[in-house]
Amino acid sequence: MSKQVKPRQVKLLQGNEACAEAAIAAGCRFFGGYPISPSSEIAEHMSVLLPRVGGKFIQMEDEIAAMGAILGAAMTGAKVMTATSGPGYSLKQENIGYAVMAEIPCVIVNVMRGGPSTGLPTSPAQSDVMQARWGTHGDHPAVALAPASVREVYDETIRAFNIAERFRVPVSLLVDEVIAHMRERVEIPDKSEITLWERPRPTVPPDQYLPFGETPTGVPPMADFGNGYRYHVTGLYHDVRGLPKDTPDVVDAKMRRLMRKIEIGLGDILKHEAVLLEDATLGIVAYGSSARSAKAAIRLARARGIKVGLLRPLTIWPFFEGPVADLSKQVRHIIVPEMNLGQLILEVERVVQGRFQVHGVNRVTGEPIPPEQILEKIGELAKS
Repeated sequence: MSKQVKPRQVKLLQGNEACAEAAIAAGCRFFGGYPISPSSEIAEHMSVLLPRVGGKFIQMEDEIAAMGAILGAAMTGAKVMTATSGPGYSLKQENIGYAVMAEIPCVIVNVMRGGPSTGLPTSPAQSDVMQARWGTHGDHPAVALAPASVREVYDETIRAFNIAERFRVPVSLLVDEVIAHMRERVEIPDKSEITLWERPRPTVPPDQYLPFGETPTGVPPMADFGNGYRYHVTGLYHDVRGLPKDTPDVVDAKMRRLMRKIEIGLGDILKHEAVLLEDATLGIVAYGSSARSAKAAIRLARARGIKVGLLRPLTIWPFFEGPVADLSKQVRHIIVPEMNLGQLILEVERVVQGRFQVHGVNRVTGEPIPPEQILEKIGELAKS
């Protein structure tokens, strides 16, 4: 007897709308934001959707306050999100660092546009990749995801919430403007098809609770404020009870645990797609809308008999070193197309370790990289 599958709801969604709808499906019940192109539709959509499910929407006076608002809401037990673009992402960085240190789960959507400064407010770019890794100061773990379609915006938004909650970290969703504003047919999964991860919560009485204690996963349980578990929260280095402490043993143990919890969880965090790599002699590493152009270029190149394939990270940070290292042992060249002057290519070069030159295909005009530009580089390298 065949299992009956529930018919999926089909919608024509903009990328920003898909992000908002997925956030609700993931259990987001608080959004704090400030309008900025090209992300404003996320806030607009959340302002409509959240009241319907008993959630709260608030527009703050600026991006710094919006980030602070979601951190406060997250500490009460809510799943939270904010959305912005490059300049607002810059303003959020200090509070993102606070979220790292205090281990507060949250999702930050950055719809990338051309910069620096106000730059190109309504044009696409992929110029915040390194900011997502190193934007806040100090050593810290960073998690950033990069969808390449409207359906992936939906899926990766849910995955961003899952990672944030399970590992008690801020997670950035990097959506370039092309993906955010295009409309595509999206099959909405039924609730029964969606797996949600929750933050670990204490199972001991309040007097035994260690809010920042060591655990096998490196992730300590997180009590909701107002539920009888009283503890201290600070951006300073602190001991297992949250009290500020700057002794070398405490500082070292805290930092190494923050890093270790992500290292332990890499299997649940890293995600990538491999396209026609089995026999490839040329490889492309691309993400977001540039990966869509790369796929089109690969089809054209394959029609000419050139064996080229794509390795596409959906998780930008932590960097997917293993697959890139394996690719570098198989192919003669790697091409990295990006709507910037070269950011993720630096990580690819680091992993390739000088086996060959890594080639960038770059555009910073406020226009997507066309397949023909990538195809030209493929043809050039195929002759070498």
